[in-house]
Amino acid sequence: MQPERTTHFGIQRKIVANMTSESWETIPHVTYMYEPDVTDFMREYKKLNLNRRAADRITVNTLLLKTICMGLQAAPNMNAHLHFRRKLVRGTLETFSEIDISMPMLMPNGEMMTVKLPHCESKNLDEISEYVRDLSRRAAQSDLQQAMYEVSLDNTLTALRAGKIAQTIFRVIGSKTGRYKVKTLHGKAKREFARIPATERLTKADLEPGTVTVSNVGSNYRGQKGALSLLEIVPPQVCAFGVGAVQDKPVVITDAFGRKQVEARQVLPICIAFDHRALDFGDIVPFLQTLDAIFENPKVIHTWVRQTGAQMFFPRQA
Repeated sequence: MQPERTTHFGIQRKIVANMTSESWETIPHVTYMYEPDVTDFMREYKKLNLNRRAADRITVNTLLLKTICMGLQAAPNMNAHLHFRRKLVRGTLETFSEIDISMPMLMPNGEMMTVKLPHCESKNLDEISEYVRDLSRRAAQSDLQQAMYEVSLDNTLTALRAGKIAQTIFRVIGSKTGRYKVKTLHGKAKREFARIPATERLTKADLEPGTVTVSNVGSNYRGQKGALSLLEIVPPQVCAFGVGAVQDKPVVITDAFGRKQVEARQVLPICIAFDHRALDFGDIVPFLQTLDAIFENPKVIHTWVRQTGAQMFFPRQA
């Protein structure tokens, strides 16, 4: 049987393949499917954009990023990096007060690239929206292959400094020889790209891993009827979120008199994956409690816009 076409991995596919392979080879994943009723939440979301210009509207993606940030602030061990040496059974967990979100984003060339949104814990909805729009603007002016190569080169040098000599040699052979050679800028074109100010193009800092990853697959196909049930964690991160699309589902509702009935409601599937070496289910409970409280009392999102700044919201005690 002859293949119709053979496509050799480019730099973007190489990075993804290498990262996901390391993830599944080294991390014991646990996943939890969280399916909150977001009917009232989505109603309040629509009010956020009343009287806003199209260019200034808050997207559902931005709102969910901020919502997840609020949950992470209540469960700081989820916003962490793990360093574990299996042979010696030694490990450390580094938690961060800043929340730098790694977010896969569709680039102008049609490829998916993971970008970093720094300090989301201190940004309000307008600031997150503006930052995402600026990333898109700079991506349109960037040589994406060169930008990704710089990240890959930095990772290779980091591995070399860590004493991973064999890994470094194989990476160089795989990226610099034969038909699998990665094509990057050279000579004048490389110098011209380097002269573009960092404020006008994507840099290595924009593509470095954050403290946690949020993948919004719902934005890729809003008509989907399923949900992610498993996704990879990017080491050394210990947590990843797969956000689906809002879907109509039957939900049991209890009225003011305690009577239960089934209604068609809007449900948002969110897959939470965590590294079992670093976290147990109890570590994510404060996260779930915070999101439950937000979805049950969604008027709080109106305090997250620029007029009042981003304010902390504490959930009720379980």
